[in-house]
Amino acid sequence: MRISKIAAAGLAAALLATTFGCSSGQESAPPATSADAGGDGGASGAIEIAFLQKQGDQQYFVDEIAGAKKAADEAGDVTITSADLGDDANKAISEVEAAIARGVQGIIIVVPDQAVGPNVIKLATDAGIPIMAADDGIVDDAGNAAPFTGFNGTDMGNKVGEKAAELYQAAGWDPADTAILASWKQDLSVCTDRVEGALDKFTSIVGADKTPREIQVGTDNTPTNAQDKATATLTANSDVKHWIVWGCNDENTTGVTTALQNGGVAPADIISVGLGAYLACKDWAAGQDTGNKAALYISGIDVGYAAVKAMVAKIRDNTPLPPETIAATYMADASNYESVGVVCT
Repeated sequence: MRISKIAAAGLAAALLATTFGCSSGQESAPPATSADAGGDGGASGAIEIAFLQKQGDQQYFVDEIAGAKKAADEAGDVTITSADLGDDANKAISEVEAAIARGVQGIIIVVPDQAVGPNVIKLATDAGIPIMAADDGIVDDAGNAAPFTGFNGTDMGNKVGEKAAELYQAAGWDPADTAILASWKQDLSVCTDRVEGALDKFTSIVGADKTPREIQVGTDNTPTNAQDKATATLTANSDVKHWIVWGCNDENTTGVTTALQNGGVAPADIISVGLGAYLACKDWAAGQDTGNKAALYISGIDVGYAAVKAMVAKIRDNTPLPPETIAATYMADASNYESVGVVCT
C-alpha cells in the first residue's frame, strides 16, 4: 500500500467517527480474557505497545505499522514495538512471551494462524495485559472473541462480487466458456468469508444459471504462490476463454492475473477484482492494459491507527476496548484510485 490521502490529511480523533463504525457486539461486557485485562485503573507515563504482525513485509502490513506509529505520535509518550511473525505460529507465541517479559502495557496482534488465539490470549490475560486482534479475529478457549479492529470479510467479498458482476454483465460473456478463479489461504476464516461473500453476491446479481463455474485454488496469500497455482490451473483448463478473478487479497488477484496474462490470456478476457488495491494500482499508474480491472481499497494505515488509539485509551483511561471496530472500504479502478486515497509506491 502507501500513505493514504486520508492519513496524510491528518485523521486525528475524527477518524474513528468518520471512517470507522464500531459495533457493540453482544450486550454483555467483553470477556475478561481480552478487553478487561490490565486492571481497573489507568496508567500514566510512557507506554509501550507491541504490534505483532504476520507477513509483515507485505505493503498492507507496512502501512498498518505506519498508521500505528502515527497514532502513537499523536498520543505522546507511546512507543510501538513491531515484529514480523511471517507465517510462523510458534513465533507468534514467543513474541508475545517476549513482549510480556519486556513489560509492555498492551499487545496488538495479527496472528499467522488463528489456532494460536487461545494461547496468546491466555498469555496476555495471565500477565494482566490487554490484547487486541487486528485483521484476523481470534478467540480464547471458551470461544470468547478478543477485541478486533479490521474489516468485515463478508461485506468486503460482497463488494468484490458486486463489482465483478457489473463488469461481467457489461462484457456479455457466455458463462459456458467463462470460469471464476478464486484463490486464498483456505485455513484462514477471514479469507474464506471474503471469497464466499464474493460468490454469493455475484450469483445473486447475475443469477445462478448465468454464473460461471468457480475454480478454487489454495495459496499462501503471496503473489508468487498464487501465480504458480494459477499457471497450473490455466494449463488444466485450456477450454476457458474468459476469466473472472477474485481472492483474499491483492497478492492473490495480481498473482493470478499475471499468470493468466503470461499464459496468453488477453487482458480484455480477464476481469480481476482485487482486495487491497495497493498492487493492482501499479498497472493503473503505469497506464498498462491489464486484467486488473478494479480492487476494493482497504487502508492498513487506518486499521493500525484505530487499533493504537483504542489501546492507548484502554491503558491510560481504562476505556474498554471496543469489541469490534470495522474500517471503511472503497472500490477503486484506473479512473479513481488516486481520489479514493490509493497512493502507489
